[in-house]
Amino acid sequence: MKQEWQLRLIQLLSVPGMMLAFYLYLFHMGVLVVGCKVGSFWDCGQVSGPAAPYASIGPVPVAFIGLTGYAVIFMLTWLQDWDFPLMDYLPELMVAVTGFALLFSLGLTAVEFFVIRAFCQYCVVSAVLVVILFGLALSYLRSANAEGGENAT
Repeated sequence: MKQEWQLRLIQLLSVPGMMLAFYLYLFHMGVLVVGCKVGSFWDCGQVSGPAAPYASIGPVPVAFIGLTGYAVIFMLTWLQDWDFPLMDYLPELMVAVTGFALLFSLGLTAVEFFVIRAFCQYCVVSAVLVVILFGLALSYLRSANAEGGENAT
């Protein structure tokens, strides 16, 4: 039986990621108020608030994109338990999806650092989660490739 602890950990960590992204989405929509100091290094309002210029890509809030990304990652791990046609390529698919999420997070963090010059601590936590998810996806791909090599001999 395959050891898929990485996949289960990815599934587990995507849940707080979804919760965090949903929280930021509600903040962006003006439903919630977060406890960040205005004008400080950690200024969530300037980064992801309702009036923040870089908090949306077109009409779509960045937090909603993050929520969708975490949901896709969760669904991929959950669909693994079913007989889904793409599941033969799940390790590669997981690296691709989490890799895209990593590049997206790095781009947003670069905007925070170089353009806005302020950080949202919730966004930083989300970025760290994405880095961990990507590392776990790489580990899952390595173990799947190692297991495939053993079965071929």
